[in-house]
Amino acid sequence: MTFSISRRHVIRAASAAAAVSAIPFTIRAQTRATKELRLNVSSGDFGKAFIEAYVKPFETETGVKVTPVTQNVGSVAAIALMVTNDNVALDLVISGPVGVAELSAKDMLEKIDYAIYKKEELSGIPEACRNAYSVAPYFGSVNMVYNTTKYPASKPRPANWAEFWDVSKFPGVRSLATSTNYGCWEEALLADGVPVEKLYPMDIERVFASLERIKPHVRKWWNNGAEIQQMLRDGAADLASSFDGRALVLMNEGAPIEISRNQAKLYWDAMVIPKGAPNAHNAQRFLEFMTRGDRQAAFAQIFPQAPSNQNAYKHLPDQLGRKLCSHPDYAKTSYYRNWQWYAETGSDGKTNQQRMVDRWNQWILK
Repeated sequence: MTFSISRRHVIRAASAAAAVSAIPFTIRAQTRATKELRLNVSSGDFGKAFIEAYVKPFETETGVKVTPVTQNVGSVAAIALMVTNDNVALDLVISGPVGVAELSAKDMLEKIDYAIYKKEELSGIPEACRNAYSVAPYFGSVNMVYNTTKYPASKPRPANWAEFWDVSKFPGVRSLATSTNYGCWEEALLADGVPVEKLYPMDIERVFASLERIKPHVRKWWNNGAEIQQMLRDGAADLASSFDGRALVLMNEGAPIEISRNQAKLYWDAMVIPKGAPNAHNAQRFLEFMTRGDRQAAFAQIFPQAPSNQNAYKHLPDQLGRKLCSHPDYAKTSYYRNWQWYAETGSDGKTNQQRMVDRWNQWILK
């Protein structure tokens, strides 16, 4: 996903491109094997769950040999390098929705074959997270999280972003996300009274006017999930925006925090097939397999990631399902991040995503 033209992101893109070239030749070979699939997966516990819930049962069902590759090759630069050089290293890659828009505009992605999906399964996946060139296998969310010691059940608790901004009614230390982790643009508008259905197109001036009000009360603008998780664990923030998964881990550990599901911002990764993938047919089959409700339920029981297919909740215990951000009961109080708006390109050649980050970089130094 492209955020800005800073030195750090140039280095990151170069690193991703280097990862592609570092994939062994045996994997990069342009074979047309009908029983092979090479896909990008994350590392760590997420990657292990991915293999258990998706890769192994897919191999059993189809007889296709799957080779997981954990290098970071989902950036626009890395995928474009593979396609441009006619040396597509992977058949299926985890990317980001803004990157999908950039790559599809350059004809660097295969179209998704939705004809092979069962109607019931396809209807369970919201249209917001599936399009001609990508489909989301899971959801995450950014939520307001508060310390239950600071805000006990016997006293009023902040219930929306306007109350997060209300430092008189709810005094306490705040923490919000920087531009590197989805920013806090929508939160700023919601805090300023903008209804969810009118968040986009964003009023950028209004975003930063709202941020100006909360800025003196933010102790830390966090850069990544591990950072906000540590702050919440240490009690360094009383109120914070946080990935719900990070907060859930702490709650399971017994930390005195709680997640507000109201005005939660839903986001997702995108699975894409690079143009010219040698095993594109098997990639299409794998995508259909991993978006089935029962498969996503199996994944969620190993790793607490919310399903993109609502049918998964038919296969999940209610106690677990209610911990996940895409649960049907949260639908009326959540909203989808509008990736189409972020991907729109202006006359200056910049996407709205790049424009927001550039503005942030200027504002935060004031």
